[in-house]
Amino acid sequence: MNNEEQQLANPVEETQDEQEFIGDNEVEEVYGAEANDEPEPIEDEDEADMDVDQEMGDEDKIEIDMSNNSWGYFDKHEDSIFTVFAHPTLPLVVSGGGDNTVYLWTSHSQPPKFVQQIKAHKESIITGGFTGDGEYLVTGDMAGRILVHQSTKKGQVWKLVAELDEIEEITWIKTHPTQPVFAFGGADGSVWVYQLSPSLEQIMSGFSHQSETTGGVFVNVDDLDSLNLVTVSADGSIVGWNCYTAQPYFKLAEPDFKGQQIPWITLSLQEGTNILAVGSNQGTLAVVNVSNGTLLTYFKVVELSEDQDELDGSIETITWNDQLPLLAIGLVSGNVLLLDTKTWRQRSAISLDDAVTKLQFIKNTPYLVGSSMNGKIYKWDARTNAELFVGVGHNMGILDFAAVENGNKLITAGDEGVSLLYNLSA
Repeated sequence: MNNEEQQLANPVEETQDEQEFIGDNEVEEVYGAEANDEPEPIEDEDEADMDVDQEMGDEDKIEIDMSNNSWGYFDKHEDSIFTVFAHPTLPLVVSGGGDNTVYLWTSHSQPPKFVQQIKAHKESIITGGFTGDGEYLVTGDMAGRILVHQSTKKGQVWKLVAELDEIEEITWIKTHPTQPVFAFGGADGSVWVYQLSPSLEQIMSGFSHQSETTGGVFVNVDDLDSLNLVTVSADGSIVGWNCYTAQPYFKLAEPDFKGQQIPWITLSLQEGTNILAVGSNQGTLAVVNVSNGTLLTYFKVVELSEDQDELDGSIETITWNDQLPLLAIGLVSGNVLLLDTKTWRQRSAISLDDAVTKLQFIKNTPYLVGSSMNGKIYKWDARTNAELFVGVGHNMGILDFAAVENGNKLITAGDEGVSLLYNLSA
């Protein structure tokens, strides 16, 4: 048993002290040139699983879908994976899940190489991110604990530098794309902003929302003299914050929506603009100019039939195309709707057989990728709705994914506790 295997077999809970899972002589090996070894076929793994389960009845075997066109996999988690995201410059992936554990591993090698394990969280890890420069890693769990790790040895080892237990339950974390700053929100409606450098320091806390804050995004990010954040809440409010004064510079609430309390659950900022799209769990889409809080439009994206549940219209994900006047939204019903952003009329639709969990346009392309609770990941040409790729291999839903290598590779977060890597350029 080599050193890495021994450490994996006997994981030690992380403390403030630096914890290394790779030796100095292995640094080049982890982030070195891409592996030249021939990929091991995934079918071998499936065959091994079949040998282990040879005592299963014939009927059970027939129900198992063994198809798998993934390029690689990471299976260290012991419970559902709720979040997965990639380093901005290194081939490094972070996954967090229901086993209260964060793993760091590589995305460019086959199989992926284990880099580090973080065991200091108290509950399921549901959110996190890297700062724009890749210097800091921020992760948060459902018990309200946030851990901040800093890169050492050029990203080979991540050292715990700070931890927060400010609130009882964290619902989201957002890192600033250009500054060493992050924000987070809680189930109690509170919003917090911290700076990371030169040391961890609270910038603001805000309490304008009356119930769970469900998302946030930094806006006007190219203005280094300002720090503005927009947050949304299940109480029907949309708030723009001046983080330096901790005061709202705009707030939209029930009176702005004809007295309706619309539970907002997701949001997406059009890159390079001040236009924000916000979706509710009742199928309402709002478009806001976040420079001054002007409500540009809001409308129902779908009319449900009598036999559909109200939450079938819930807008779970929103993404803008940077080449075409298109906005894509994904619903619990399994529908992907493409809207013309000049008229806000539906241009086309794609129908899946289960809830859509995430959509993302690949930068500088007309290509849309998406995941579903049906365990599949897709790539479409948004100009024609042509299905270009379907990734299979999961036996439960996909809860999150990350696009890396200019969208040529997709990395999933599986509800069954496995991440699969799909190579779209092969």
